[in-house]
Amino acid sequence: MKKELWLFLLLAVISVITGMINPAFLSLVNLLNLANLIGLFGVFALGEGLVIITGGIDLSLGSMFALLGVVFVDLLTTYQVPWPLALLAVLLGGLVLGAIQGVLITRLKMQPFIVTLCGLLIYRGAARYYTTDSTRGFGYGDEAATLSNIASGNLGGIPNTFILLIILALILGVLLHRSVYGRWLYAVGKNEEAARFSGINTDFVIATAYIISGGLAGISTVMFVFYTNSVSPSSFGNFYELYAIAAAVLGGCSLRGGEGSILGIVLGTALLQVLQNLVNILGIPNSLNFAVMGSVILVGVLADRQLQSRRQRKMALASLARTPPKTTVLQGEPSAPRG
Repeated sequence: MKKELWLFLLLAVISVITGMINPAFLSLVNLLNLANLIGLFGVFALGEGLVIITGGIDLSLGSMFALLGVVFVDLLTTYQVPWPLALLAVLLGGLVLGAIQGVLITRLKMQPFIVTLCGLLIYRGAARYYTTDSTRGFGYGDEAATLSNIASGNLGGIPNTFILLIILALILGVLLHRSVYGRWLYAVGKNEEAARFSGINTDFVIATAYIISGGLAGISTVMFVFYTNSVSPSSFGNFYELYAIAAAVLGGCSLRGGEGSILGIVLGTALLQVLQNLVNILGIPNSLNFAVMGSVILVGVLADRQLQSRRQRKMALASLARTPPKTTVLQGEPSAPRG
């Protein structure tokens, strides 16, 4: 919990400083908008975090949003599919795409970077081909309005997206920190070969991490579609995988695998959104948002590297302290026989 505590304190300090620079930051409208953005980006960041804990990475999330988004809009508007079935189709689509990537990584032993990079290109290209590169939008019928109220509404003033993030974080927190499967995830991330020799089905663990990530991407797609009310296949979800990676790294997930927590990912998402809000308040051009994200990832990786080096030095010193000093036995002259 030490990382999470420091991250929470950093989030509090930056929030206070931002509020001092511009009191509008602490206004109810801005805080609710911030909560909505944290919910939107936090859901799929949780899935990315699980993948990173296994030692993998998913670069295809943004393109997955584009493909699932245009299919979702078409199901509702063109084919007049009832929204529960359209929602189920998108969720299943995310699970299937995640499963395909998981199988390629585990069965064919392909590198996660290559598999998900190919997914990034394939899904985006498929979305653009499917729509002939045209934007898809909603007609506001009863079906779309009902789901829109659920996806982009609020409960007691709190955005539904933020409430959903908290619910999913609690569920995944139990899965990761209070279940055998969670221990398997950490074991695979620390040392996949050792985990396999200890009897863990590492292929199953890695594949399910990508499946969960794909399912959460499907949920996020629906929320983002109603947040933007339209889907442009060439730009919808662009670079969102970077937001997820930055949030996970900020939250304490090591890109080497085997480290991270659900609370840390949520706090990392919140900190990333607060930093972007600070950029806007300071009047820094939006074009520098990606520079901010890149800096955040770089600082997070450097901090992780320093913490890892310090931990290794402590372990080495502790090992030396536990090792008993070697004693040298001096052999003297052989004694003469008696008698």
